[in-house]
Amino acid sequence: MRIRVTFLALFCGLFLLQPVNASEVHEYSLDNGMKIFVKQDHRAPVVASMVWYKVGSSYEQNGTTGISHVLEHMMFKGTEKFGPGEFSRIIAENGGKENAFTSRDYTAYFQRLHKDRLEISMKMEADRMRGMKVLDEEFAKEVQVVIEERRMRTEDDPESLTYEAFNASAFTTNPYRWPVIGWMNDLENMTAQDIRDWYQVWYAPNNASYVVAGDVDPEQVFTLAKKYFGPLKPIKQITPPKPQKEPEQKGERRITVKAPAELPYLLMGYKTPSVTGTKEEWEPYALDVLSSVLDGGNSARFAKNLIRGQQIAASAGAGYSPFSRLDTLFLFDGNPAQGHSIEELEQAIRAEIKQVKEELVSTDELARIKAQVIASDVYQLDSVFYQAMKIGQFETMGLDWRLTDQYAERIQQVTAEQVREVARKYLIDDTLTVAVLDPQPLDNKQPRRAASGIRH
Repeated sequence: MRIRVTFLALFCGLFLLQPVNASEVHEYSLDNGMKIFVKQDHRAPVVASMVWYKVGSSYEQNGTTGISHVLEHMMFKGTEKFGPGEFSRIIAENGGKENAFTSRDYTAYFQRLHKDRLEISMKMEADRMRGMKVLDEEFAKEVQVVIEERRMRTEDDPESLTYEAFNASAFTTNPYRWPVIGWMNDLENMTAQDIRDWYQVWYAPNNASYVVAGDVDPEQVFTLAKKYFGPLKPIKQITPPKPQKEPEQKGERRITVKAPAELPYLLMGYKTPSVTGTKEEWEPYALDVLSSVLDGGNSARFAKNLIRGQQIAASAGAGYSPFSRLDTLFLFDGNPAQGHSIEELEQAIRAEIKQVKEELVSTDELARIKAQVIASDVYQLDSVFYQAMKIGQFETMGLDWRLTDQYAERIQQVTAEQVREVARKYLIDDTLTVAVLDPQPLDNKQPRRAASGIRH
Protein backbone atom coordinates (compact mmCIF):
# COMPACT_ATOMS: atom_id res chain seq x y z
CA MET A 1 0.00 0.00 0.00
CA ARG A 2 1.36 3.41 -0.92
CA ILE A 3 0.10 6.49 0.86
CA ARG A 4 0.81 9.69 -1.02
CA VAL A 5 -1.10 12.48 0.67
CA THR A 6 -1.23 14.75 -2.36
CA PHE A 7 -4.25 15.38 -4.49
CA LEU A 8 -2.13 15.48 -7.63
CA ALA A 9 -1.68 11.72 -7.66
CA LEU A 10 -5.37 11.30 -8.50
CA PHE A 11 -4.75 12.79 -11.93
CA CYS A 12 -1.36 11.51 -13.03
CA GLY A 13 -2.87 9.11 -15.55
CA LEU A 14 -4.75 11.73 -17.55
CA PHE A 15 -3.59 12.71 -21.05
CA LEU A 16 -0.45 10.56 -20.93
CA LEU A 17 1.56 11.23 -24.04
CA GLN A 18 5.26 11.15 -24.90
CA PRO A 19 7.92 12.65 -22.61
CA VAL A 20 8.03 16.41 -22.70
CA ASN A 21 10.82 18.83 -21.94
CA ALA A 22 10.07 21.56 -19.44
CA SER A 23 8.78 24.61 -21.26
CA GLU A 24 8.38 28.20 -20.24
CA VAL A 25 5.28 29.28 -18.36
CA HIS A 26 3.83 32.53 -19.68
CA GLU A 27 2.32 34.67 -16.92
CA TYR A 28 -0.06 37.58 -17.37
CA SER A 29 -2.21 39.77 -15.13
CA LEU A 30 -5.54 41.36 -15.94
CA ASP A 31 -6.48 44.81 -14.68
CA ASN A 32 -9.06 43.25 -12.33
CA GLY A 33 -6.34 41.28 -10.53
CA MET A 34 -6.84 37.88 -12.13
CA LYS A 35 -3.68 35.95 -12.98
CA ILE A 36 -3.29 33.97 -16.21
CA PHE A 37 -0.76 31.16 -16.72
CA VAL A 38 -0.12 29.40 -20.02
CA LYS A 39 2.18 26.44 -20.61
CA GLN A 40 2.65 25.18 -24.14
CA ASP A 41 2.73 21.49 -25.01
CA HIS A 42 2.24 20.85 -28.73
CA ARG A 43 2.39 17.05 -28.75
CA ALA A 44 -1.35 16.66 -29.29
CA PRO A 45 -4.20 19.10 -30.15
CA VAL A 46 -5.63 19.10 -26.63
CA VAL A 47 -5.77 21.55 -23.74
CA ALA A 48 -6.40 21.45 -20.02
CA SER A 49 -8.22 24.57 -18.84
CA MET A 50 -8.46 25.28 -15.10
CA VAL A 51 -9.87 28.06 -12.92
CA TRP A 52 -8.52 28.11 -9.35
CA TYR A 53 -10.05 29.98 -6.41
CA LYS A 54 -8.18 30.73 -3.20
CA VAL A 55 -10.74 29.16 -0.92
CA GLY A 56 -11.17 25.70 0.52
CA SER A 57 -12.22 24.02 3.73
CA SER A 58 -9.36 25.61 5.71
CA TYR A 59 -10.97 29.01 5.05
CA GLU A 60 -14.17 27.92 6.80
CA GLN A 61 -15.17 28.11 10.45
CA ASN A 62 -17.15 25.92 12.81
CA GLY A 63 -20.76 26.13 11.73
CA THR A 64 -19.91 26.59 8.05
CA THR A 65 -17.79 23.51 7.40
CA GLY A 66 -18.39 21.95 4.01
CA ILE A 67 -19.63 25.18 2.42
CA SER A 68 -16.77 25.39 -0.10
CA HIS A 69 -17.55 21.89 -1.33
CA VAL A 70 -21.30 22.51 -1.54
CA LEU A 71 -20.61 25.73 -3.48
CA GLU A 72 -18.51 23.69 -5.91
CA HIS A 73 -21.58 21.53 -6.57
CA MET A 74 -23.80 24.58 -7.00
CA MET A 75 -21.50 26.06 -9.65
CA PHE A 76 -22.98 23.50 -12.06
CA LYS A 77 -26.56 24.49 -11.24
CA GLY A 78 -26.91 27.49 -13.48
CA THR A 79 -26.37 31.22 -14.03
CA GLU A 80 -28.49 34.02 -15.42
CA LYS A 81 -27.51 32.85 -18.91
CA PHE A 82 -27.38 29.06 -18.53
CA GLY A 83 -29.79 26.76 -16.74
CA PRO A 84 -28.93 23.89 -14.35
CA GLY A 85 -26.70 21.32 -16.01
CA GLU A 86 -26.17 23.42 -19.15
CA PHE A 87 -22.45 23.91 -18.49
CA SER A 88 -21.78 20.18 -18.44
CA ARG A 89 -24.04 19.52 -21.42
CA ILE A 90 -22.34 22.12 -23.63
CA ILE A 91 -18.85 20.89 -22.76
CA ALA A 92 -19.89 17.30 -23.55
CA GLU A 93 -21.45 18.34 -26.86
CA ASN A 94 -18.10 19.86 -27.80
CA GLY A 95 -16.24 16.63 -27.06
CA GLY A 96 -14.84 17.75 -23.73
CA LYS A 97 -14.84 16.48 -20.17
CA GLU A 98 -15.20 18.65 -17.11
CA ASN A 99 -15.34 18.45 -13.36
CA ALA A 100 -14.22 20.21 -10.21
CA PHE A 101 -12.65 19.50 -6.85
CA THR A 102 -12.40 21.10 -3.44
CA SER A 103 -9.49 20.63 -1.07
CA ARG A 104 -8.38 22.13 2.19
CA ASP A 105 -6.58 24.97 0.41
CA TYR A 106 -8.39 25.63 -2.89
CA THR A 107 -11.33 24.97 -5.17
CA ALA A 108 -10.72 24.33 -8.88
CA TYR A 109 -12.81 23.77 -12.01
CA PHE A 110 -11.39 22.14 -15.12
CA GLN A 111 -12.13 21.11 -18.66
CA ARG A 112 -10.18 18.80 -20.98
CA LEU A 113 -10.99 19.40 -24.63
CA HIS A 114 -9.75 19.98 -28.16
CA LYS A 115 -7.78 23.18 -28.52
CA ASP A 116 -10.37 24.65 -30.89
CA ARG A 117 -12.99 24.47 -28.13
CA LEU A 118 -11.03 26.40 -25.50
CA GLU A 119 -12.98 29.62 -26.05
CA ILE A 120 -16.27 27.87 -25.27
CA SER A 121 -15.12 26.71 -21.85
CA MET A 122 -13.49 30.08 -21.11
CA LYS A 123 -16.69 31.95 -21.94
CA MET A 124 -18.77 29.80 -19.59
CA GLU A 125 -16.21 29.86 -16.76
CA ALA A 126 -16.20 33.66 -16.91
CA ASP A 127 -20.00 33.67 -16.83
CA ARG A 128 -20.25 31.60 -13.67
CA MET A 129 -17.36 33.37 -11.92
CA ARG A 130 -19.64 36.32 -11.12
CA GLY A 131 -23.03 35.23 -12.48
CA MET A 132 -23.95 32.07 -10.59
CA LYS A 133 -27.61 31.87 -9.64
CA VAL A 134 -28.48 29.91 -6.51
CA LEU A 135 -32.05 28.66 -6.75
CA ASP A 136 -33.54 27.48 -3.46
CA GLU A 137 -34.92 24.30 -5.00
CA GLU A 138 -31.60 23.43 -6.65
CA PHE A 139 -29.73 24.02 -3.40
CA ALA A 140 -32.19 21.82 -1.46
CA LYS A 141 -31.53 18.94 -3.87
CA GLU A 142 -27.77 19.38 -4.08
CA VAL A 143 -27.09 19.67 -0.36
CA GLN A 144 -28.87 16.33 0.03
CA VAL A 145 -26.51 14.89 -2.59
CA VAL A 146 -23.55 16.05 -0.48
CA ILE A 147 -25.13 14.68 2.71
CA GLU A 148 -25.52 11.29 1.04
CA GLU A 149 -21.94 11.52 -0.26
CA ARG A 150 -20.73 12.11 3.27
CA ARG A 151 -22.83 9.24 4.57
CA MET A 152 -21.45 6.80 2.00
CA ARG A 153 -17.80 7.89 1.99
CA THR A 154 -17.31 8.62 5.67
CA GLU A 155 -19.99 7.46 8.03
CA ASP A 156 -20.39 4.07 6.33
CA ASP A 157 -16.63 3.68 5.83
CA PRO A 158 -14.99 2.82 9.18
CA GLU A 159 -11.45 3.76 8.13
CA SER A 160 -12.57 7.13 6.77
CA LEU A 161 -14.52 7.70 9.96
CA THR A 162 -11.37 6.96 11.93
CA TYR A 163 -9.34 9.34 9.78
CA GLU A 164 -11.86 12.12 10.38
CA ALA A 165 -11.78 11.62 14.17
CA PHE A 166 -7.99 11.42 14.01
CA ASN A 167 -7.67 14.85 12.38
CA ALA A 168 -10.06 16.38 14.89
CA SER A 169 -7.78 15.08 17.66
CA ALA A 170 -4.41 15.82 16.06
CA PHE A 171 -5.23 19.50 15.46
CA THR A 172 -6.80 21.92 17.95
CA THR A 173 -6.83 25.27 16.08
CA ASN A 174 -5.50 24.37 12.64
CA PRO A 175 -8.58 24.26 10.35
CA TYR A 176 -7.28 21.05 8.79
CA ARG A 177 -9.01 19.49 11.80
CA TRP A 178 -12.38 19.37 10.05
CA PRO A 179 -13.23 17.41 6.92
CA VAL A 180 -13.40 18.99 3.47
CA ILE A 181 -16.92 17.63 3.02
CA GLY A 182 -17.97 19.22 6.32
CA TRP A 183 -19.54 17.96 9.52
CA MET A 184 -22.99 16.44 9.07
CA ASN A 185 -24.62 18.93 11.45
CA ASP A 186 -23.27 21.87 9.45
CA LEU A 187 -24.51 20.37 6.17
CA GLU A 188 -27.97 19.73 7.60
CA ASN A 189 -28.25 23.34 8.76
CA MET A 190 -26.76 25.01 5.68
CA THR A 191 -28.97 27.40 3.69
CA ALA A 192 -29.03 28.69 0.14
CA GLN A 193 -28.23 32.15 1.49
CA ASP A 194 -25.08 30.76 3.12
CA ILE A 195 -23.95 29.66 -0.34
CA ARG A 196 -24.77 33.05 -1.90
CA ASP A 197 -22.81 34.84 0.80
CA TRP A 198 -19.77 32.54 0.50
CA TYR A 199 -19.81 32.93 -3.28
CA GLN A 200 -19.82 36.72 -3.01
CA VAL A 201 -16.91 36.73 -0.58
CA TRP A 202 -14.51 34.49 -2.50
CA TYR A 203 -15.50 34.05 -6.15
CA ALA A 204 -14.03 36.96 -8.05
CA PRO A 205 -11.23 37.52 -10.58
CA ASN A 206 -8.87 39.02 -7.99
CA ASN A 207 -9.13 35.80 -5.96
CA ALA A 208 -8.66 33.48 -8.94
CA SER A 209 -6.06 32.16 -11.35
CA TYR A 210 -6.65 30.76 -14.82
CA VAL A 211 -4.24 28.08 -16.04
CA VAL A 212 -4.08 26.59 -19.54
CA ALA A 213 -1.67 23.85 -20.62
CA GLY A 214 -1.54 22.24 -24.03
CA ASP A 215 -1.43 22.99 -27.73
CA VAL A 216 -2.07 26.72 -27.54
CA ASP A 217 -0.50 30.07 -28.38
CA PRO A 218 0.04 32.08 -25.15
CA GLU A 219 -0.83 35.45 -26.68
CA GLN A 220 -4.06 34.10 -28.14
CA VAL A 221 -5.03 32.63 -24.77
CA PHE A 222 -4.32 35.95 -23.07
CA THR A 223 -6.37 37.81 -25.68
CA LEU A 224 -9.33 35.52 -25.02
CA ALA A 225 -8.85 35.85 -21.26
CA LYS A 226 -8.99 39.64 -21.55
CA LYS A 227 -12.15 39.35 -23.62
CA TYR A 228 -14.05 37.11 -21.21
CA PHE A 229 -12.50 37.54 -17.77
CA GLY A 230 -11.28 41.13 -18.20
CA PRO A 231 -14.72 42.82 -17.85
CA LEU A 232 -15.49 41.05 -14.56
CA LYS A 233 -15.49 43.34 -11.55
CA PRO A 234 -13.15 42.46 -8.68
CA ILE A 235 -14.14 42.32 -5.04
CA LYS A 236 -13.09 45.59 -3.40
CA GLN A 237 -11.30 43.86 -0.56
CA ILE A 238 -10.52 40.20 -0.06
CA THR A 239 -9.58 39.46 3.52
CA PRO A 240 -7.49 36.30 3.80
CA PRO A 241 -8.14 34.09 6.82
CA LYS A 242 -6.26 35.08 9.94
CA PRO A 243 -3.26 32.93 10.89
CA GLN A 244 -4.31 29.96 12.97
CA LYS A 245 -1.03 28.70 14.35
CA GLU A 246 -1.36 25.31 15.98
CA PRO A 247 -0.29 25.38 19.64
CA GLU A 248 2.71 23.22 20.47
CA GLN A 249 1.65 19.69 21.26
CA LYS A 250 3.16 18.56 24.54
CA GLY A 251 2.32 14.91 24.72
CA GLU A 252 1.05 11.92 22.85
CA ARG A 253 -2.66 11.81 22.07
CA ARG A 254 -4.71 8.63 21.60
CA ILE A 255 -8.27 7.95 20.54
CA THR A 256 -10.30 4.84 19.83
CA VAL A 257 -13.11 4.76 17.28
CA LYS A 258 -15.68 1.99 17.63
CA ALA A 259 -17.54 1.23 14.41
CA PRO A 260 -18.84 -1.80 12.49
CA ALA A 261 -15.87 -3.08 10.51
CA GLU A 262 -14.15 -6.21 9.29
CA LEU A 263 -10.60 -5.33 10.34
CA PRO A 264 -8.88 -3.18 12.96
CA TYR A 265 -7.05 -0.15 11.62
CA LEU A 266 -4.14 1.90 12.95
CA LEU A 267 -3.44 5.54 12.09
CA MET A 268 -0.48 7.53 13.44
CA GLY A 269 0.55 11.10 12.68
CA TYR A 270 3.43 13.35 13.71
CA LYS A 271 3.31 17.16 13.43
CA THR A 272 5.53 18.32 10.57
CA PRO A 273 6.03 21.56 8.63
CA SER A 274 5.17 22.08 4.98
CA VAL A 275 7.22 24.08 2.49
CA THR A 276 5.32 27.20 3.59
CA GLY A 277 6.03 26.70 7.29
CA THR A 278 9.67 25.68 7.60
CA LYS A 279 12.76 27.77 8.18
CA GLU A 280 14.99 25.12 6.63
CA GLU A 281 14.13 24.77 2.93
CA TRP A 282 15.56 21.25 2.67
CA GLU A 283 13.51 19.69 5.50
CA PRO A 284 10.23 19.06 3.63
CA TYR A 285 12.13 17.37 0.81
CA ALA A 286 14.02 15.19 3.28
CA LEU A 287 10.71 14.22 4.88
CA ASP A 288 9.37 13.36 1.43
CA VAL A 289 12.35 11.09 0.81
CA LEU A 290 11.91 9.55 4.27
CA SER A 291 8.32 8.59 3.45
CA SER A 292 9.56 6.79 0.33
CA VAL A 293 12.30 5.00 2.26
CA LEU A 294 9.61 3.48 4.45
CA ASP A 295 6.87 3.07 1.87
CA GLY A 296 8.13 3.53 -1.67
CA GLY A 297 6.83 0.40 -3.33
CA ASN A 298 7.52 -3.31 -2.99
CA SER A 299 11.22 -2.79 -2.32
CA ALA A 300 10.65 -0.26 0.48
CA ARG A 301 11.05 -1.16 4.14
CA PHE A 302 7.41 -1.54 5.14
CA ALA A 303 6.63 -3.93 2.30
CA LYS A 304 9.88 -5.84 2.74
CA ASN A 305 9.95 -6.04 6.53
CA LEU A 306 6.40 -5.71 7.86
CA ILE A 307 4.34 -7.34 5.13
CA ARG A 308 6.59 -9.96 3.51
CA GLY A 309 9.24 -10.41 6.20
CA GLN A 310 7.63 -10.48 9.63
CA GLN A 311 4.16 -10.87 8.05
CA ILE A 312 2.84 -8.72 10.87
CA ALA A 313 0.93 -6.34 8.58
CA ALA A 314 -1.70 -6.99 5.95
CA SER A 315 -1.03 -3.42 4.83
CA ALA A 316 1.26 -0.65 6.03
CA GLY A 317 1.82 2.81 4.64
CA ALA A 318 3.65 6.06 5.25
CA GLY A 319 2.97 9.39 3.64
CA TYR A 320 3.88 13.05 3.66
CA SER A 321 3.20 15.93 1.30
CA PRO A 322 5.58 18.92 1.35
CA PHE A 323 3.06 21.22 -0.30
CA SER A 324 0.18 22.66 1.72
CA ARG A 325 -0.87 26.11 2.91
CA LEU A 326 -0.55 25.20 6.59
CA ASP A 327 1.58 22.79 8.57
CA THR A 328 0.60 19.17 8.24
CA LEU A 329 1.33 15.63 9.44
CA PHE A 330 3.67 12.77 8.64
CA LEU A 331 1.31 9.80 8.54
CA PHE A 332 1.48 6.06 9.09
CA ASP A 333 -1.38 3.61 8.75
CA GLY A 334 -2.07 -0.08 8.38
CA ASN A 335 -4.06 -3.20 9.15
CA PRO A 336 -2.51 -6.06 11.16
CA ALA A 337 -2.18 -9.43 9.47
CA GLN A 338 -4.38 -12.27 10.63
CA GLY A 339 -3.21 -13.52 14.00
CA HIS A 340 -1.54 -10.24 14.92
CA SER A 341 -2.82 -7.30 16.93
CA ILE A 342 -2.91 -3.54 16.49
CA GLU A 343 -0.38 -3.28 19.33
CA GLU A 344 2.05 -5.55 17.49
CA LEU A 345 1.64 -3.54 14.28
CA GLU A 346 2.28 -0.26 16.10
CA GLN A 347 5.41 -1.64 17.75
CA ALA A 348 6.66 -2.90 14.39
CA ILE A 349 6.15 0.53 12.80
CA ARG A 350 7.87 2.17 15.76
CA ALA A 351 10.81 -0.19 15.31
CA GLU A 352 11.18 0.93 11.69
CA ILE A 353 11.03 4.57 12.81
CA LYS A 354 13.70 3.90 15.44
CA GLN A 355 15.97 2.35 12.83
CA VAL A 356 15.85 5.38 10.50
CA LYS A 357 16.64 7.57 13.50
CA GLU A 358 19.69 5.52 14.45
CA GLU A 359 21.16 4.35 11.13
CA LEU A 360 21.91 6.22 7.95
CA VAL A 361 20.08 5.11 4.84
CA SER A 362 22.60 3.33 2.62
CA THR A 363 23.95 5.01 -0.49
CA ASP A 364 22.32 2.43 -2.76
CA GLU A 365 18.94 2.65 -1.03
CA LEU A 366 18.96 6.44 -1.11
CA ALA A 367 19.86 6.47 -4.80
CA ARG A 368 17.06 4.02 -5.58
CA ILE A 369 14.49 6.03 -3.63
CA LYS A 370 15.51 9.29 -5.30
CA ALA A 371 15.31 7.68 -8.72
CA GLN A 372 11.78 6.42 -7.97
CA VAL A 373 10.53 9.77 -6.64
CA ILE A 374 12.02 11.77 -9.49
CA ALA A 375 10.88 9.28 -12.15
CA SER A 376 7.33 9.45 -10.79
CA ASP A 377 7.36 13.24 -10.98
CA VAL A 378 8.78 13.25 -14.51
CA TYR A 379 6.28 10.62 -15.62
CA GLN A 380 3.41 12.70 -14.33
CA LEU A 381 4.61 15.63 -16.43
CA ASP A 382 3.56 13.63 -19.48
CA SER A 383 0.07 14.85 -18.63
CA VAL A 384 -0.95 18.35 -19.73
CA PHE A 385 -3.54 18.15 -16.97
CA TYR A 386 -0.82 17.52 -14.39
CA GLN A 387 1.26 20.41 -15.74
CA ALA A 388 -1.68 22.78 -15.31
CA MET A 389 -2.52 21.19 -11.95
CA LYS A 390 0.90 21.86 -10.46
CA ILE A 391 0.97 25.50 -11.54
CA GLY A 392 -2.53 26.17 -10.23
CA GLN A 393 -2.01 24.33 -6.98
CA PHE A 394 1.22 26.08 -6.10
CA GLU A 395 -0.01 29.54 -7.10
CA THR A 396 -3.25 29.16 -5.14
CA MET A 397 -1.46 27.99 -1.98
CA GLY A 398 0.75 31.08 -2.08
CA LEU A 399 3.84 29.26 -3.34
CA ASP A 400 5.99 30.24 -6.29
CA TRP A 401 4.88 27.99 -9.15
CA ARG A 402 8.55 27.75 -10.18
CA LEU A 403 8.99 25.34 -7.28
CA THR A 404 7.34 22.76 -9.52
CA ASP A 405 10.38 22.80 -11.78
CA GLN A 406 12.77 22.64 -8.80
CA TYR A 407 11.22 19.59 -7.14
CA ALA A 408 13.46 16.96 -8.75
CA GLU A 409 16.59 19.01 -8.04
CA ARG A 410 15.61 19.49 -4.39
CA ILE A 411 14.97 15.77 -3.96
CA GLN A 412 18.30 14.95 -5.59
CA GLN A 413 20.12 17.17 -3.07
CA VAL A 414 18.75 15.33 0.00
CA THR A 415 21.45 13.48 1.95
CA ALA A 416 21.27 10.42 4.18
CA GLU A 417 22.23 12.64 7.12
CA GLN A 418 19.28 14.93 6.40
CA VAL A 419 16.86 12.00 6.25
CA ARG A 420 18.06 10.83 9.65
CA GLU A 421 17.93 14.38 11.03
CA VAL A 422 14.28 15.03 10.10
CA ALA A 423 13.32 11.61 11.48
CA ARG A 424 14.95 12.49 14.80
CA LYS A 425 13.51 16.01 14.86
CA TYR A 426 9.90 15.36 13.87
CA LEU A 427 9.02 11.72 14.58
CA ILE A 428 8.84 12.20 18.33
CA ASP A 429 6.17 11.01 20.76
CA ASP A 430 5.29 14.48 22.07
CA THR A 431 3.86 15.44 18.66
CA LEU A 432 2.24 12.06 17.94
CA THR A 433 -1.47 11.34 17.63
CA VAL A 434 -2.66 7.73 17.39
CA ALA A 435 -6.11 6.57 16.32
CA VAL A 436 -7.29 2.96 16.47
CA LEU A 437 -10.37 1.53 14.82
CA ASP A 438 -11.91 -1.01 17.16
CA PRO A 439 -14.10 -3.22 14.92
CA GLN A 440 -17.66 -3.80 16.10
CA PRO A 441 -20.05 -6.51 14.84
CA LEU A 442 -21.29 -5.80 11.33
CA ASP A 443 -24.87 -6.93 12.02
CA ASN A 444 -25.10 -8.10 8.41
CA LYS A 445 -24.27 -4.56 7.28
CA GLN A 446 -21.25 -4.50 5.04
CA PRO A 447 -19.31 -1.24 5.40
CA ARG A 448 -18.49 0.67 2.24
CA ARG A 449 -14.71 0.64 2.20
CA ALA A 450 -12.73 3.33 0.46
CA ALA A 451 -9.51 2.67 -1.41
CA SER A 452 -6.57 1.87 0.82
CA GLY A 453 -4.58 4.77 2.14
CA ILE A 454 -4.91 8.07 3.94
CA ARG A 455 -7.88 10.19 2.87
CA HIS A 456 -7.88 13.88 2.09
